Amino acid sequence: MEDNMFELIQLKKQEKEIAVLISFNEKTEQFGLALTKEEAKELVISRDKSLKKYQRVEFGSGILDRLIYDFCDSRYINQDNYADILIELQDIFYRFKNEAEDKLTDDELITFMKEQFESVCTGDTDYLGDTCLERFTRAVRAGYTGYIGTDGHNEYEKFDEETRWDKDLYLQVLAELC
Repeated sequence: MEDNMFELIQLKKQEKEIAVLISFNEKTEQFGLALTKEEAKELVISRDKSLKKYQRVEFGSGILDRLIYDFCDSRYINQDNYADILIELQDIFYRFKNEAEDKLTDDELITFMKEQFESVCTGDTDYLGDTCLERFTRAVRAGYTGYIGTDGHNEYEKFDEETRWDKDLYLQVLAELC
């Protein structure tokens, strides 16, 4: 009897969460993005799996609404990959909340994630997690606190190990060749 009651409560909670995610379509439709009921359900189920995998607990509305609002205007997200990228981003978020030993606020982590996703990662969630966030959270665990004053903005350049394309140098060399 108790198991059935718990399952019923969980089902009602899940239905409410799905309805909330569907309501976000009002904002995201202007970017050509909308979640179906099935996709919203998949996001809720994936969130629960990520929370369990990283041994985290969420109170309140959770982080998914923030990810939707902050990433819906991304040039790398379209209707075809929208739900899949949200699933990946929420898993990355929980992973790196742990990796940073909860020293980063949700805002700092999401700001950093969005900035890198749009710039050096060019929409590649693997590069975001395996390179950018790995380096950044390693520095945070080692005692780096410079992100506190920036809320996570413009932080990756301090940890970027790759040589990036330099537009000014390119134009200079091009001018010399002409």
